[in-house]
Amino acid sequence: MAQKSKAITSLLPTDGVVVLDRANRVMGCNQACGKILGTQIEPGDLLTLDALFAGPDLGAAQAALDAALGRGKASSGLRGRVTDSNGQQFTCEYGVYPLVGPGRQVTGVIITLHDLDFGLLGQEGLETGETLPHLPKVGYQTLFENLAEGIFTINTRWRITSFNQTAERITGFQREEVLGCLCWDIFRSDLCQVGCPLRTTLETGLSRMDQDVRILSKDGRRLSILVNTSVVKDRGDTVVGAVESFRVISGLEQQPSDSVQTLGRRFSDIVGESPCMRRLFRMLPDVAASEASVLITGESGTGKELFARAIHNHSPRKDGPFVAVNCSALAESLLESELFGHEKAAFTGAVRSKVGRFELAREGTLFFDEIGDLKPELQVKLLRVLEERVFERVGGTRLVPLDARIIAATNRDLGRAIKERTFREDLYYRLRTVPMNIAPLRERMEDIPLLVDHFIGRLNKSTGKDVRMVDPKVLQRFMSYDWPGNVRELERMMEYAFVFVKGPVIFPAHLPNQDLQGQGDDRGPAVSAAARGGDQDLQAQDILNALEVCGGRRQEAAQLLGISRTSLWRRMKALNLN
Repeated sequence: MAQKSKAITSLLPTDGVVVLDRANRVMGCNQACGKILGTQIEPGDLLTLDALFAGPDLGAAQAALDAALGRGKASSGLRGRVTDSNGQQFTCEYGVYPLVGPGRQVTGVIITLHDLDFGLLGQEGLETGETLPHLPKVGYQTLFENLAEGIFTINTRWRITSFNQTAERITGFQREEVLGCLCWDIFRSDLCQVGCPLRTTLETGLSRMDQDVRILSKDGRRLSILVNTSVVKDRGDTVVGAVESFRVISGLEQQPSDSVQTLGRRFSDIVGESPCMRRLFRMLPDVAASEASVLITGESGTGKELFARAIHNHSPRKDGPFVAVNCSALAESLLESELFGHEKAAFTGAVRSKVGRFELAREGTLFFDEIGDLKPELQVKLLRVLEERVFERVGGTRLVPLDARIIAATNRDLGRAIKERTFREDLYYRLRTVPMNIAPLRERMEDIPLLVDHFIGRLNKSTGKDVRMVDPKVLQRFMSYDWPGNVRELERMMEYAFVFVKGPVIFPAHLPNQDLQGQGDDRGPAVSAAARGGDQDLQAQDILNALEVCGGRRQEAAQLLGISRTSLWRRMKALNLN
């Protein structure tokens, strides 16, 4: 009977797989795991062992987790009582396996779950003649199938050997189309010929982290992705291939045509028709064609990184990488290593050599965001690198040439920072060979209608909706608002409206009114009659606008206005609109 149960256990379709990082955050899981635990698990969720096990079972599970994270030891065939999201307990067979990342470091764990109380076992086994479908053993492809990042592997001949579902979704290619193909024939990256991170990894054994790359999807869309690469070795420590994970940089998807539009209203993905934007558009082609350092200033949310990417994408270095460094986001203790890289054993925890951002940006552009937050001691080192065009890795002695264009951005007043002695004057003038200031949105209100049309077009594509316009009262409200969050705030406002809009027009009722306080009390014709105090509040122009949008169809106009067709007819009669 024990032998029969073991065979049934290996066949039941109840194996759940969840991947956790060292902080117990979910990196990915399959659907079976959610079914076993009775809840939907999303990447980024916190999943701790004490939420699953209790008592002695928790101790055994914690010991297995510690062994995997601490010694890289796998544990399998463990049993314990697990509690699901409904508080129900069941017997589970589980395993804990180390997840090994670059440099053979354990970056997390893979936990497999098998519900021993599932289905047929609870009914005392199979009836005579009943069989279960044969299931393949859980392998790496299954483990990583539902991760949030696209993952593929190649062999040493550059042939793709695996391709997960997320990679299919991002690229548009099916697994059957790409297996056995050369990777550059599928991704058609701007770095495939020069500067390919996967080639660098395969040839040097060094991992590349957060490399900015542009690829073409199957339907010709240009996508900006962040790439991580690492070599794959067999048990004999021989390199047999490489693995790459990638994710799309949100909001940077482009159409196949990436030509410069210089009609005074658009440059690349930047739109505007105000005098200050037209002046910047006239500057951009010449700035992009040069090698001069650029300092972009402007308030938060004005689009400084968008300008930096536009300069890079139309420069002679466009085929090289665009590497961004947020000087305010990185810890002070890590910033120097991130910029210059480090040699093995350069400091405690440096178990392998690491390539810094200066080297990653070779033949491309290095973008320093929030440069005003850079610490004074690093300002000195950065100035020396910019002047001498060489640098050393932390703990190293070899001089490495700097082959990257420098673009910096800040929302701080660097003139005041210089007076306060928090920013070096010599570094300031070294960075601002070409200064560019982006005006806040409140100083270029004439750009708002163009930006609204731009966001409507982009959101229609991403949501599948068919919004054609905003109500004039919405535009009036936008034009009277001072936009402290600038273009970024306007974009979020449009995204909010797209969540609630059902028809072709965005009305004031679709806006987050709490964010537009003091911008008028009329909330527009899309508000229901009850919210407005009755259909008597409808004005002739409201009705005419709705009828025009709906092509004269009263039923649709009534739905758009939030009233019944009879109420619409009665109000039209009262206003002599029949």
